Amino acid sequence: MLAGSELDVLRIVGVGVLSYIGMVVLLRLSGNRTLSKMNSFDLVVTVAFGSTLASVLIDEKIPLTVGLVAIAVLIMLQFIVTWLSVRSPGFNRLVKTRPTLLMLEGQMRKDAMRRVRVTEDEIFGALRKHGIGDMHKAGAVVMESDGSLSVIACSQLGDKAVLHRVDGYP
Repeated sequence: MLAGSELDVLRIVGVGVLSYIGMVVLLRLSGNRTLSKMNSFDLVVTVAFGSTLASVLIDEKIPLTVGLVAIAVLIMLQFIVTWLSVRSPGFNRLVKTRPTLLMLEGQMRKDAMRRVRVTEDEIFGALRKHGIGDMHKAGAVVMESDGSLSVIACSQLGDKAVLHRVDGYP
């Protein structure tokens, strides 16, 4: 049977609506940090959310309450990891990568770029996105823990204090 029975379709619609509402409520209760782009653990949790939700929707043997409990466990684990990260520098280093300096005062750091697998074209794209047309006017380009590229113009670099915890800063 291609389409399944009407009962199957109604179950998916009903469970889909209820699990969606439940997931939104749980995520709202857990706070903004649960869905922030911070580290690889966040990606794992996001994929697990999707997988759990899909399983609850498709597999009629999995009750809605079991799916919501699974999502709540993932949110709780995410909360614990972020709580520990804020309170323990050692744990923070374990679950998060450090930002990496890719360019300083117009000079690309080729070794760092290779290590984090960033190309010159990606650096140039970040510079353009931040309105910098001359790479020598780029004070710093940093790959952040979430994989994004931050750009600081030379005129805004100041005493470079923001670079003190960045890998590759002298």
